Amino acid sequence: MRVLVMSDIHANYTALMAVLKDAGQVDETWCLGDLVGYGPDPNAVVEEIRDIPNLTCMLGNHDAAVTGKMAFETYNGDARRALIYHEKVLTASNMDFLRTLPSTAKVCGDVTLAHGSPREPLWEYILNLPSARINFDHFTTPWCFVGHTHIQSMFVLDEKKDRITIEQPKPDSVIKLHPKMILNPGSVGQPRDRDPRSAYAIYDTEEQTWTPRRVMYNIAEVQKHIREAGLPEKHAVRIGEGW
Repeated sequence: MRVLVMSDIHANYTALMAVLKDAGQVDETWCLGDLVGYGPDPNAVVEEIRDIPNLTCMLGNHDAAVTGKMAFETYNGDARRALIYHEKVLTASNMDFLRTLPSTAKVCGDVTLAHGSPREPLWEYILNLPSARINFDHFTTPWCFVGHTHIQSMFVLDEKKDRITIEQPKPDSVIKLHPKMILNPGSVGQPRDRDPRSAYAIYDTEEQTWTPRRVMYNIAEVQKHIREAGLPEKHAVRIGEGW
């Protein structure tokens, strides 16, 4: 089974459509959350995600905030401005969809899915070896897929040596999976690894492989939409530079 794994779309509809086109035919789609926040097109993104067949979608922290499950004060000023805007423009049906998304980790076959981490699904960032080590104790499946950091990355636990390594795999490299690993597909709508191209991954359940992918999209178009919506200039600048 070929699975599209993506996360952190952040209301960037243009980037989402580029990813869906680049991924091609898949059997299932796993979205790790944060459909909204930062970007200019929350309704278009949620509606597109809702229409994807064989979808498993997690709740992200920005999704939680815009539906009233997390205080806006938790976020910095620029992020809060976008959330306030999204709260105003999101349709009732799209809000209802976001409210249905699971906020706790979910097991799909050999994989545990979470937005942030299996230990703290909504908020914890797995960015370094100490945070990864703690989280390896919080899932029993061979692999865990997370988002939230906006960085394509891979943490590997060698249980015999009790050693964890971290890698940022090259796009299109086919990685053979083995227990035990935490993998992040990166961000569709706002990458933060100095590569502005949209990030996602393909998981093959039969071959047990993970292939990180990158695809360019019309960044200037999205920057224009951000400015037209009156959203923070920072959000327009950063998608052009990947930070």
